[in-house]
Amino acid sequence: LSPSIKTELPAPYGPWMEIAHDLPQLIASHRLRSQVHQMPQLSARHLRGHEELHLAHLVLSFITMGYLWQEGEEGTVKVLPRNLAVPFWEVSQALGLPPILSHADFVLANWRRKNPNGPLEIENLDTIISLPGGDSLRGFILVTLLVEKAAVPGIKAIVQAIRAILQLDEETLHKALQELAEAIGAMSKALKRMHDYVDPAVFYTVIRIFLSGWKDNPAMPDGLIYDGVSDEPMAYSGGSAAQSTVLHAFDELLGIRHSEESTAFLHRMRNYMPPPHRAFVEEIHRAPSLKQHVLSSGDARLRTAFNQCVSALADFRSYHITIVTKYITIAAAKAKAGRAELGDMVGLSVGKPPAALEAKGTGGSHIFSFLKSIRDTTREGMISA
Repeated sequence: LSPSIKTELPAPYGPWMEIAHDLPQLIASHRLRSQVHQMPQLSARHLRGHEELHLAHLVLSFITMGYLWQEGEEGTVKVLPRNLAVPFWEVSQALGLPPILSHADFVLANWRRKNPNGPLEIENLDTIISLPGGDSLRGFILVTLLVEKAAVPGIKAIVQAIRAILQLDEETLHKALQELAEAIGAMSKALKRMHDYVDPAVFYTVIRIFLSGWKDNPAMPDGLIYDGVSDEPMAYSGGSAAQSTVLHAFDELLGIRHSEESTAFLHRMRNYMPPPHRAFVEEIHRAPSLKQHVLSSGDARLRTAFNQCVSALADFRSYHITIVTKYITIAAAKAKAGRAELGDMVGLSVGKPPAALEAKGTGGSHIFSFLKSIRDTTREGMISA
């Protein structure tokens, strides 16, 4: 989670902020593209420090997604205009992030407390920048944020576990593994709140397209030209939970080995993480093997604690499949059955929901085979007695 988040950019960037704060209305009234065309050409040079750069990346990525998908998947564009493409590219280069909306923008950098002294709970949270989808979009972002928050003790436990292995401290290692299993359980519990805050029909017919990228997406087979950056089109994957550092870190610590295809996809998703997150995952990969340590210790308590972590992770992945079934598969079937009037009700005349990504995740993965495969390979990571 980004610790101290700026919610406003300095004065010269007013034109970006004005558009960003009005995205749902501009998209619903089909005015976003013309507004972007009137935006002044601004350089990212006056942005100071990481917080301003991250906020600029968030703002420009949301404007880009809105610009691209304003007219649904039938009305995409081939070129991102220079006044958006150039600063977005500059900010992305400065941060080591790709020029597209990623999990790091959408969730990690897109929250603020309503009451600054209040708790980090959904009732006291709001997003900074929004897109069409109203309360369901807000819920989707904030529930995902709470899953990340639940993971924090687990990330700390990873560091403790690796230290304990190096110091041959079995007691600390056992405690760290218990804390990790507990954190993963808390993540599953946080994920269950999706049902309370996100309407599947709104998620599927309204929200989902704005998270879609231009790599492996039939609606944009050629990718996108970033005008003023390159004459060649570039292809980037849409936002996806596969870009969250947390599960990559757990997999590395527990020595989970996914299929070649899933591994290739997950490794590609690491390029969408902030570089310090990516480095953290690689650091765990280089650390001594926890699984080998547990096996060679012959310690039954350690083995049980290790297996509880693996089992909790497999359960989390199973629950994610349950959520995807409800929010994508069942919602897709209902949308297909001609219930697309919803688009009109929420003032979006997208009308028909995105068909191009029906069985794919927004990151471009064939979502069911992928999720089931990584859930099964997680289970296989258990140490048998």
